[in-house]
Amino acid sequence: MANIEHLALLKKGALAWIEWRKRALDIEPDLSEVSLAQGNFRGANLERSNLFKTDLFGAKLIAANLAEANLSLANMEAAQLLETILIKANLTGTNLRESDLRGADLSGANLIGADMSAANLQQADFGDASLIGAVLFRANAMQANFSGANLSQANLVQAELLESYFYRANFSKANLAEAHLNGAYLLRANLSFADAIGADFRWANLSKADLRGANLTGANLRGANLTGANLNGATLKGTIMLDGSLFKD
Repeated sequence: MANIEHLALLKKGALAWIEWRKRALDIEPDLSEVSLAQGNFRGANLERSNLFKTDLFGAKLIAANLAEANLSLANMEAAQLLETILIKANLTGTNLRESDLRGADLSGANLIGADMSAANLQQADFGDASLIGAVLFRANAMQANFSGANLSQANLVQAELLESYFYRANFSKANLAEAHLNGAYLLRANLSFADAIGADFRWANLSKADLRGANLTGANLRGANLTGANLNGATLKGTIMLDGSLFKD
């Protein structure tokens, strides 16, 4: 449970919280398992805070610092997290449905099992983040950075991933059905045994990508760069190939 003194300081307002944090740099605030729903914490320094199971539904955390914070199992549905710093934060199992994470920095964050359905992730940084089993169903992650991220077994069905950066990202056994990856950068990405039925890879860079055993049924690969890609065992029935022709068994 939350530390009563820490919670009282936060509720006093931004000025009181900022002054206290300046004096108590070594203290890790405990704000766990309480309701902070709809609260306004714009620009707040919550670095290394314990927000385990905290209710932050609809909270305003724009440009806040949540680096290395524990937000596991927190409810952050519809939260405003534009330009928020979440570097190496623990977001295991966190509810981020319909949240706004545009431009947020989640590099190195733990997002295993997190639910980001219909979230706005445009231009967010997920570099080297762990998104194993995460849900990005219909999420908007256009021009986001997932370089080195682990998205194995993640649900990216109908996600908007146009022009996003996935250098060496791991999509092994992920579900990319009907995802839009037009112009995405997937150099050396691992898509082995991924389900990409009906996915749109037009003009994507898939050079040296691992597509072994991937299901590309009905996918659109027109104009894609597949130089050096490994398609051994991939299912290509009804796939639109590089030149626009239809692959038939």
